[in-house]
Amino acid sequence: MTTVVNTPASSGSNDSGNGGLFIGIFILIILGLLFFYFGIPAIKKIGSGQTITPQIVVPDEIDVNVNQTN
Repeated sequence: MTTVVNTPASSGSNDSGNGGLFIGIFILIILGLLFFYFGIPAIKKIGSGQTITPQIVVPDEIDVNVNQTN
């Protein structure tokens, strides 16, 4: 006697797996655009040797009067 294995057809359509592919491609495009917008200028700034130093203005005299008048 032979055994017959009958697998039923899937309930959905055959192209239901393409949604993940399109989402993946969309995410890769967004990441690529973010790299071009933020990454390349940052790489150029590092390569040019420019450093960003904060400018702090310190007054010549600081009046520290501990005697308070009412």
